[in-house]
Amino acid sequence: MSEHRIVDIRTRRVGFSRTPKTLQAHLASPISALPPVEPAGGGSWFGPCAQVIVEVVTDTGLVGVGTAGGFSAVPATVIEQHLRPLVLGADPFNVERNWDLMYRAVARLGISGAVMAGISGIDIACYDIMGKALGVPVYDLVGGRKQERIPVYASRLYALDDLDELADEARRWRDAGFRLVKQRFGFTARDGLAGMRRNVELVRTVREAVGDDVEVAADAYMGWTVEYTLEMIKRLAEFDLKWIEEPLLPHDIDGYRRLCRTSPIPISHGEHQYTRYGFARVIEAEAAHLLQPDVNRVGGLTEARKIFALAAARDLAVIPHSNELHNLHLVVSQPNAPMAEYFPDVEPDTGNELFWKIFEGAPVARDGFVELGDAPGLGLSIRESALEELTTHA
Repeated sequence: MSEHRIVDIRTRRVGFSRTPKTLQAHLASPISALPPVEPAGGGSWFGPCAQVIVEVVTDTGLVGVGTAGGFSAVPATVIEQHLRPLVLGADPFNVERNWDLMYRAVARLGISGAVMAGISGIDIACYDIMGKALGVPVYDLVGGRKQERIPVYASRLYALDDLDELADEARRWRDAGFRLVKQRFGFTARDGLAGMRRNVELVRTVREAVGDDVEVAADAYMGWTVEYTLEMIKRLAEFDLKWIEEPLLPHDIDGYRRLCRTSPIPISHGEHQYTRYGFARVIEAEAAHLLQPDVNRVGGLTEARKIFALAAARDLAVIPHSNELHNLHLVVSQPNAPMAEYFPDVEPDTGNELFWKIFEGAPVARDGFVELGDAPGLGLSIRESALEELTTHA
């Protein structure tokens, strides 16, 4: 038992005042199966992109900082109304006990989505406290540093209508030293054969732009069906894709298993799976060649460590979604984490850039690698001046 006790948990909802422009371009998504949706009041189905900052305060004056995932302000309400009262007075070092208490207490509300994102934010902040209290970086708490530099891949390349612009962007990431880039697909079954051809042209454009010495992955963001994916796999065979990411909705584990049994292109997913229980089902079903959990959705670092361990037992690689610092501390310490995703700090925005604006301390990629320092905790701080320029969401 440590000398620290949690005396307060603060949440702040911050985000862009506009729907991210890039996400309004062609993007395969779950909503693509339906006729175009025009939300009342404007915007898009994705809605405003918000980041929930979670600050856990101890009686010794330490403040741990975490984030709740999902690009929604809803986890803040979960924390304020349901989770905060549970952990006030608790020892922040007791992460297993605190996690289990929160999980069991909110089971009636659901054990995924915004609820789990709320648990994640508190859990991540507690690791930040532990690192600060002990004077060590979080990676020393979760396994130690296994490497000095982390390879990262450039995660951008949306489905632009202008293929020359797409090619120019792909070359920029290649010239910046990235040895892997990820393209977004833009078309789904509703777009028919013409959409399939356009998906192929997106990948062809990027492959020809970066050449044979740079690997290419591509993301369907839950927008496809099994049959559509199988047909696209045939059409994409010539491009030597590193993986096809998240082609199906996350609940379709049988569909993912079918793909993994037949596809010569590796199939990855996990960004929208929750907790070790969801990942255990995926692993047991052999329904992924590569796992991509989002640590500030799955339940934080406490739960993510278990997911990494489950995957290690099957020799599965794990590449977390996003390069937020809680992810990098895991990648630098876990033996089955070969690289990290990297969202460049650029606009027009997708929402993935919010952490660059909100926090100081995230390492910038150099020649396709990032390096973590040895600052205690996660090594981040809130850029208060920037928050004034962002919208506060109720």
